[in-house]
Amino acid sequence: MSFEVESGGVRFRALKADLTGLEVDALVNPANSLLVMGGGVAGALKRAGGLEIEREARKHAPCPVGEAVATTAGKLKAKYVIHAPTMERPAMATSPEKVYRATLAALKCADKVKVSSIALPAMGAGVGGVPPEKAAEAMVKAAREHLKANVNLREVVFVGLSGEVVQAFEKALRQVLLG
Repeated sequence: MSFEVESGGVRFRALKADLTGLEVDALVNPANSLLVMGGGVAGALKRAGGLEIEREARKHAPCPVGEAVATTAGKLKAKYVIHAPTMERPAMATSPEKVYRATLAALKCADKVKVSSIALPAMGAGVGGVPPEKAAEAMVKAAREHLKANVNLREVVFVGLSGEVVQAFEKALRQVLLG
């Protein structure tokens, strides 16, 4: 299950896949400000990539919502994991506004480390409690905003494990980028 659209010289995809197995330059971790990688996406990245990802990330804590840091990707196929907090503490509720800020920070960080491809899960849609449609809309709006200043990115992949999440990304891409 996938959907693809191009805008501003960037290819955007909504893809049903396991984030940890993707071959892109950077994977995004919807982190907490303490950069503790417990459950959800963070836990999956740590299990697949190794403990060194969390060890390196923790050196940058606290990292406020609206900022992001890049670390090694350990054993993952990516070059970097970009940690973009959507919440202050582990397992806190978050909001579409924080998801927007975290997504924008992740994309800016990706440009800073000069990657051309990035994959993002549904930020805030797990333990953060943001409905997938709201998370997808906030994320695609942040990507559209980032297009104005984008230097390096050529591919942005929005990833979900479920069809519901992928459909939410497809709907947001259609409305925000093609609307």
